[in-house]
This record gives sequence, C-alpha cells and structure tokens, in this order.
Amino acid sequence: MNTDEFEERLTTLRPRLHRYCARMTGSAINGEDVLQETLVKALRARAQGVEVDNLEGWLFRVAHNASLDFLRDRSRNTVVPLTEDVEAAPIPEADVVAIGFQMFLRLPELQRCAVILKDVLGHSVEEIADIAECSPTAAKSALQRGRAGLRRLAQAPEDTRLPLLSDSDRQKITAYVDLFRSGDFDAIRAMLSDDVKLDLVNRLKLEGRDRIGLYFTRYAEVTKWRFALGAVEGQPAMLVFDSTGAMERPAHFVLIDWSESRIIKIRDFLFAPYVLEAIDWVRLG
Repeated sequence: MNTDEFEERLTTLRPRLHRYCARMTGSAINGEDVLQETLVKALRARAQGVEVDNLEGWLFRVAHNASLDFLRDRSRNTVVPLTEDVEAAPIPEADVVAIGFQMFLRLPELQRCAVILKDVLGHSVEEIADIAECSPTAAKSALQRGRAGLRRLAQAPEDTRLPLLSDSDRQKITAYVDLFRSGDFDAIRAMLSDDVKLDLVNRLKLEGRDRIGLYFTRYAEVTKWRFALGAVEGQPAMLVFDSTGAMERPAHFVLIDWSESRIIKIRDFLFAPYVLEAIDWVRLG
C-alpha cells in the first residue's frame, strides 16, 4: 500500500473511528481530539516503516488505548452497577446510535468498548478481544453486561440540563453570531488575536490573523447558511443551519475560544459531519 492509498484508507475509516472515540470518551468533541491523535500516531508509524496486517483492527486498538488515556487523564470514568440478570440480545443499531454519548460513559470501559464495537460498528467478539487486548470470553461477558447496562440507563428518566453560560460567555458568542448574521466580517477580524488558530476540522489548520482571513471571505461568499446562538455539549457555540430547510438540526457548528475580548481559536466542523451523530446540542437564540 503506497502513501496515497494509506491516507485514503485513513480518510475512509475516519467516521467509523470517530463513532468509537466519541462514545468511549462520552463527547463528540473530545472524540474528535482522540481521533486526531490516533491518526497522527498512524501517520507517524507509517513514516517509521511500521507494517500491520490488519490496518482497521490496528487503528481501532490505537483509538481504544488513546481513549482510555484520555479518560484516565481526566478521571471521568463512572461505573454503573449491574445485576447478574444479563440480557444477551443485541441492541438494534438505530437504538444504539440514538443513545447519548454521556450514557455510554457510565459503562465500565470494557463493556463500553464491546457494545460500541459490536452493536455500532459490527465487529466480531474475536475482533473486540484483539482490539481491547482481552480474552474472547471476557469480551463476550462485557458485551452482555454492557447491553444490559445500556437498556437500564435508557429506561431511566432523561436528565436534560441546559448549559449554564456566564454573562460574559453569552455576550461574546452572541456578538459573534450577530456579526455573522449581518455579514460584518471586518468586525470579526478586528476581534482576532494576532496568533489566532483556525481548525477547519478534517480539512486544514492555520495560525495567525493574516492567514485565516480567507476563511471569513468564503463564508461571506456563501448564502446557504443561517446562524444561531447555541451550545454543544454545554459549550457556547454558533449553530449553522441550511437556509433551505427547517432549523430542526444544525448542519454543522463552530466553537470559539477567547482570551478576554480576543478570539484565540476557531474550531469549525463544516467538513466533519460525522461529529453531529447523536450530539447533545441546544439552540439558545
């Protein structure tokens, strides 16, 4: 496999890998961070001449370990207690996809891994064991218990918490969205720090006020979008909707990081539609 074929294979696998990382970390946004780390490791291994027989299996193992590292660094792993009354029947994929990412986070790591790989991505028990580096018996047991745990969690009352934004955060993101709506991109450029970073997820990264000017020019040229104030996984966000349809679900979203009154980072998910799957979002205005 030459370099172009290798990179094309990574691109093809990216949405599947994100589905795994997002559910393992309990966040579509954090899942994208872990996914990027996984792909960087893959490209580095390729450059060092590492050969693997099963690229997909190897990538999922790297993603699995990167997800565990992420969780352990943040001490976010909460275990849900289960009884011995285990229901072994698979959960339909449509039902699994509809389950919020945070619900997966309440399962123990191996159970979470097994359910995602089997019921979301279609891996065999043997493949789960290889990726999680455990025995097939342990993988099968984890799958059964994970399914039972998700069924129990899905039956519990839904906990819908609206994001609590500070007045300062709300004012900043509101001003940003209002300027996008009015097309006043010069005013937005004036808010940028000199070393502002742009991450056009899954497409390119740029740094510096002068280098990212074209980003706003492209938005100014396109009339297909409508913009709204919102929050994604509790973070202030600009929600972007297709102007030709109802504003029932965003087409993509943009996250903004600030340092006092200056924008220091823009993270735009226009080219990463897979991140929107089952994401927690709310429109605030």
